[in-house]
Amino acid sequence: MFLVCGEALFDFFSQPEGGNHSNRVDFQAVAGGSPFNVAVGLSRLGIDSALFAGLSSDYLGHRLRTVLKDEGVRPDYLVDFEAPTTLAMVAVGDDGSPQYSFRGEGCADRQLRLEHLPVLDEQVRGLHIGSFSLVVRPIADTLLALVRRESSQRLISLDPNIRLNPEPDIQRWREQISAFAEHAHLIKVSDEDLSLLYPDLDPQTVAEGWLNQRCQLVFLTRGAQGVSVFTRQHGTWSVPAREVITADTVGAGDTFQAALITYLTEHQLDSPSGLEALSREHITEMMQFAVAAAALTCTKVGPDLPYRDELVGVDMPENRG
Repeated sequence: MFLVCGEALFDFFSQPEGGNHSNRVDFQAVAGGSPFNVAVGLSRLGIDSALFAGLSSDYLGHRLRTVLKDEGVRPDYLVDFEAPTTLAMVAVGDDGSPQYSFRGEGCADRQLRLEHLPVLDEQVRGLHIGSFSLVVRPIADTLLALVRRESSQRLISLDPNIRLNPEPDIQRWREQISAFAEHAHLIKVSDEDLSLLYPDLDPQTVAEGWLNQRCQLVFLTRGAQGVSVFTRQHGTWSVPAREVITADTVGAGDTFQAALITYLTEHQLDSPSGLEALSREHITEMMQFAVAAAALTCTKVGPDLPYRDELVGVDMPENRG
């Protein structure tokens, strides 16, 4: 099982303007948050998953819990709080890319503290962390304590997924991502996030810095330009993106992340030692599978992550080792 850690919230997508009511803006509310999406994405791809998150006791919090139940995400690590649910106001640009504005100060997803840290058993193969839960307190301190405790015995996956609205101080992001990266075995980062973090450094330099610690693999997603990987053992190379008619890109990065973990789990390589055993061919297959999954998400509106049977055309070879 993979335990995904971080925020669960509702995305409010602005709808196209229509009618004669200039004083009205229509929204569609969709359960989301990057960690929430990854947990759901793993379950849809057939991987046992759970979410370590704070949920509100309000109506939206109950709805989040219901969605997780319906999606097959295990509820064992959810913690209830008498605090509101975070709202993310989303406007999608002409190119399909989303713009976010968060209403989250004091909300339930930020309230996880050290006393809420779970005891993990051998069923938990790895942890995934990312997004603004890395930087907002108290949850950021709690998750850092968790990965420090667990990184010597479980696979740690990290996706910075920077959102400057909840925390506009980029130096805070740099410090926190650096702290988490010390304990991560696999890091996935978008070119946009990397340019925000380190505008004066080239990706190779940043990746090599991460690879000099515990990290074995760094995946750099480049949107329509595909994805590059930086490895300790096999060098650096890229695979192209798939050409699709894009509805929007919401959830594509989370889909890519869930697909990477799915590949490792299906091949029984979801451990620190498993990453070390990956061949160049394995890594290429993993990227191709993740690219195909993310491309499918881009053909849909909103974070509608794919199911495993939707990817039968890119079915993965049997485990080679």
